[in-house]
Amino acid sequence: MNKGRILTGDRPTGPLHLGHYVGTLANRVRLQDEYEVFLIVADYHALTRHVERDHVVSTREFTRDLVLDYLAVGVDPEKATIYVQSDVPSVCELHLLFSMLTAVPRLERVPTLKEVMDDEHLENPSYGLLGYPVLQAADILHVKANLVPVGKDQESHVEVTRELARRFNYLYGEVFPEPQALIGEVPTLLGTDGKAKMSKSIGNTIFLSDEAAAVEQKVRGMYTDPTRIRADIPANPEGNPVFQYHDAFNPDRAEVEELKERYRQGKVGDVEVKKKLAVALNTFLDPIRERRAYYAARPQVLEDILAAGAAKVRPISQATLTEAREAMGLGRVK
Repeated sequence: MNKGRILTGDRPTGPLHLGHYVGTLANRVRLQDEYEVFLIVADYHALTRHVERDHVVSTREFTRDLVLDYLAVGVDPEKATIYVQSDVPSVCELHLLFSMLTAVPRLERVPTLKEVMDDEHLENPSYGLLGYPVLQAADILHVKANLVPVGKDQESHVEVTRELARRFNYLYGEVFPEPQALIGEVPTLLGTDGKAKMSKSIGNTIFLSDEAAAVEQKVRGMYTDPTRIRADIPANPEGNPVFQYHDAFNPDRAEVEELKERYRQGKVGDVEVKKKLAVALNTFLDPIRERRAYYAARPQVLEDILAAGAAKVRPISQATLTEAREAMGLGRVK
């Protein structure tokens, strides 16, 4: 019996953080024994808002750090195929074909794109930004993925992929599956500021690559209830980001429940709650740091992993593209 396929990945724009872990990384590691997993380093997607040469060069540099993060959290290169998007050029032609089947107003309704345009005051977005979900659909469907582990904010992108697969199949015959989105158990992790989801651009992150001292410092500065000025004031742990992190990363459930109860009764201060969180986070991150150090000392291994990944994906992608072209009546590439 053939395994189902997963396609997921990240833009190489900097180190990954705890929000990425609960959003998608944990699912990727968990499912690599059950599915055929493809992990894409989406360097084309990294250019949708910045096309300066320095930025383009930096995406290549960040690729190494991204792969290190994958391996550090437990992605096994013997089980998962890791490759760089631009190393498989046939996906670009599939993106072109899909772009003919997509209406501009439909893309303008994608919530994440609307947020980006509003946040950055973009009145005239580039086609690359507007077409981000279309290229993402090509990424997913060129390997005929069945399941896409994504953060909650990317669920709407997978829906665009499903719509494109349905439309293509209706017009030209059954070629593509309709993949399902798999949302992490903690759909959105608040940042350390407690005001927004964890994001590199906001600077409210705890990175998977942070050293223990950096984690302790960031936890000490985490947002808590500003109205609770003394430890003996009863307060609700629900909605407090420190307790959200305890729920996500502290495996000692008895300790977490005790802290919550004492917090409700005004019998524990934020300092103690944060200290215990820092211990839990560093305990969680220690094996990740160890694996990262192992691979960081072996840069050729990273190059070999990416080369092997591209070599595996290219014929799969080309076969899908050929099937799509023939279904449309375009014929094979000569």
